[in-house]
Amino acid sequence: MDFRGVVVDLDGTVYQGNTLIPGVSDAIERLREQGLSVLFLTNNPTQTRETYAERLTTMGVRVGPEELLSAGTVTARYLATNHATDQVFVIGSSGLCEQLKDNNVKLTDEPDAADVVVTSYDYSFGYEDLANGLWALDGAASFVATDPDIVYPNDDGRPMPGSGAITNAVAGVAGREPDVVLGKPAPETIEVVLETLEYQPEDYLVVGDKIDTDIAFGERAGMTTALVRSGLANGTGPETASPPPDHVIDTLADITSIL
Repeated sequence: MDFRGVVVDLDGTVYQGNTLIPGVSDAIERLREQGLSVLFLTNNPTQTRETYAERLTTMGVRVGPEELLSAGTVTARYLATNHATDQVFVIGSSGLCEQLKDNNVKLTDEPDAADVVVTSYDYSFGYEDLANGLWALDGAASFVATDPDIVYPNDDGRPMPGSGAITNAVAGVAGREPDVVLGKPAPETIEVVLETLEYQPEDYLVVGDKIDTDIAFGERAGMTTALVRSGLANGTGPETASPPPDHVIDTLADITSIL
């Protein structure tokens, strides 16, 4: 097929945990050799674009920060645009907070001062965070989740709790659902991606391991989609997927078979 670019997920597609999936580095180089642009798009909001670029380079994948977008990127832009003067209370990683600060989002450590509550993945999430989220949401006008991912794959492919799990915990104790959930496949994420891309949506192939985020994102954005079985979609086929992917491959290493 005649594509001009590829949008590639990270967790479960490029790597699992800290392990690069075999053949991925060579596959990405082949894409570049064929003249295709590559954009990496992850729902993991915990690191900056620069940190992701360093991590991938260490793994053997050639990439620059400008080729990376995350749910953290989208969240920072959303808050800077819609809540520029509000006090934002974050349950999330230091990497997410760094991205928000870089976009002049006003952060507060005081739950009672929160105008906006943001929930996201945080490895150290515990009882105190849950209580703070409950108290912050008691007075906050807006509740924002960085992404919907309940789980992500670890090194051996087993699911680990993600941002969505933490969001659900805080929402459950507060008796309140988020006003907006960003990341893939949210329209806010589609908008950011389309502004970044050089070509039209129909010129792109989206590759990822999750139906409800990666494949749904591609479908809503007007792109061709490919599901990889290397991550959380292990064992999933087009006959059981909704929305169904246009293609199914074992890993990203097989991508040239559908180009």
